[in-house]
Amino acid sequence: MIEKKMRLDKYLVHTGYGSRSEVQQLIKKKKVKVNGEVEKRPECSISPSEAVVTLGEEVVDYKPFYYYILNKPAGYITATEDPRQETVMDLLDPVTKGRSLAPVGRLDKDTEGLLLLTNDGKMAHSLLSPKKHVDKCYYAEVNGKVVEADIEAFESGVEIGEAKPCMPAGLEIIEANEETSKVYITIREGKFHQVKRMMKAVGKEVTYLKRVSMGDFKLPEALAIGEYRQLTDEELGQLTMNN
Repeated sequence: MIEKKMRLDKYLVHTGYGSRSEVQQLIKKKKVKVNGEVEKRPECSISPSEAVVTLGEEVVDYKPFYYYILNKPAGYITATEDPRQETVMDLLDPVTKGRSLAPVGRLDKDTEGLLLLTNDGKMAHSLLSPKKHVDKCYYAEVNGKVVEADIEAFESGVEIGEAKPCMPAGLEIIEANEETSKVYITIREGKFHQVKRMMKAVGKEVTYLKRVSMGDFKLPEALAIGEYRQLTDEELGQLTMNN
């Protein structure tokens, strides 16, 4: 299949270097090279996967789709923009933020952990589709002692005040005493505040929540809170193998 060519200014917008007018100014100021030669024409037609485009000393990283993993800190809302609160997009550098990324699903403001960001709407839809039932696993700390009866309740489908009970979910006790517990919770849906509401339904209160995996893809241990990076090909395969 012959690759469709792209205007240079559109290419730079796609890769996150600014609006159409902003990248046109960069080109006109002779700051952009194509295959080692200064290119002053915004309308210059290039093959995206073959052309080597540089902006100053930086080689432009072109991909049809970008996939990022963010270890979300508490205190940020999962949205692309908000006039009053900081969003997860505010954690990104300007170029990455300019790649038209959107969060895949959402984490509550006070929830930490694995959050995917991409401009691939088809993949995002596949991961979030109720028909796919992609498992999402959370580590939680709760007030109250989690017991075997709670595990059975989760497996049966907890009632949280909606028309239908939650789908069967996994509840694994890491440790528990009379006052607090540490658990893993695995759900296949994405209802509003679902994990917290499920725990409340069995008489417990979530005090800390962190998403640790989606499907076969686990939050990398080396990725610190607030850090992000592009997914490797292997990680992308883990996400898409069952979709």
